[in-house]
Amino acid sequence: MAFDPMDSSMDQEAVDDIVETAIENNDVVLFMKGDRRMPQCGFSQRALELVATYRPDVHTVDALRSLEEFRVALEDHSGWETIPQTYVNGEFVGGSDVLAELEERGELADELNADDVDEDAVPDDDGGADDQIESPF
Repeated sequence: MAFDPMDSSMDQEAVDDIVETAIENNDVVLFMKGDRRMPQCGFSQRALELVATYRPDVHTVDALRSLEEFRVALEDHSGWETIPQTYVNGEFVGGSDVLAELEERGELADELNADDVDEDAVPDDDGGADDQIESPF
């Protein structure tokens, strides 16, 4: 039997809790494919680059841990099932395309409340370990 990395489904309720907690407990959170150290798609990488330019304190959550459940949970919050998704102070901002458009218009820093960031902020983000999820590897 071969290992299927996409067959790592978590219980929907557990994913709902992860999403809710991440949105409530972080000023800026990015739900993405992969993590800060290793984005797993170009859209997620672009979203991370754009957000981290202004908010190095961005918290990332790897939706690949249970992709379908994260899509459902995020759609409940934003009305969108696509990933990546960025939230600022509990409010949905958008994915990489919206972030790029905001950057192009010179509005991304304001949207991300960049003035509120601690310049010395170092993310304690290690791929979502604070979600109480252990890696199977």
